Amino acid sequence: MIKPQLFLLHFAGGNCYSYLPLSALLKEFDVVSLELPGRGQRLDEPLLKDYDLAVQDIFHQITSKLSGARFMLYGHSMGAYLALSVCAMLEDAGKYPAYLVVSGNAGPGLREKRNTYLLEHRLFWKEVQSLGGIADELLASMEWVALFEPVLRADYEIVEREDMDTSTLVQAPIYALMGDKEEQVEAIGNWGRYTASAFEWVILKGDHFFIFSQAAALTNAIKKCYATVTVTVIPS
Repeated sequence: MIKPQLFLLHFAGGNCYSYLPLSALLKEFDVVSLELPGRGQRLDEPLLKDYDLAVQDIFHQITSKLSGARFMLYGHSMGAYLALSVCAMLEDAGKYPAYLVVSGNAGPGLREKRNTYLLEHRLFWKEVQSLGGIADELLASMEWVALFEPVLRADYEIVEREDMDTSTLVQAPIYALMGDKEEQVEAIGNWGRYTASAFEWVILKGDHFFIFSQAAALTNAIKKCYATVTVTVIPS
């Protein structure tokens, strides 16, 4: 039996290896971990700094890798924004995700205007560290910081300069998750504005990178979402 595909969209600074801890818990799916240029397996490609170009890049990756009609999208933080826009593009192209699972932010239209990507080095990393998720030993490595900073700044620019259409409405049901220590966690219900179908949300204990400390809860939510729609998904 062909497994349903699960496309994973990484957070700012992430790559195709970012979700390896989750992939091991998602054996029911054909997990496809995507990545933007300039990192991971696409290290030699120039970084993108434009939201629309990032969406198009992810869209083309997914359409080139689709193996059937049964698939889902999951994105965390930056990846959640991208996943919503890509979902809309896919539906316009006649390809319908069974479910859209998002985490790590309260959805479009709520974020305060920020220019983190323009901050000088010390203040930039202070902002990054406030989110957690980066080991102290990595931050102590000047080589690692020098390699990683351009990637992270590019991704912050994608997010902070995006001008997403807040009238976007997808047909896929949406399931949203956030950590109880995240900013704007009380506004998680905002994601419900972006689907014409079912919407559910849950708040788990943790900071912005709760997805790793709560890996079992997250992956169980993804499995539950797929189970609720299998009877309506077009067979491959």
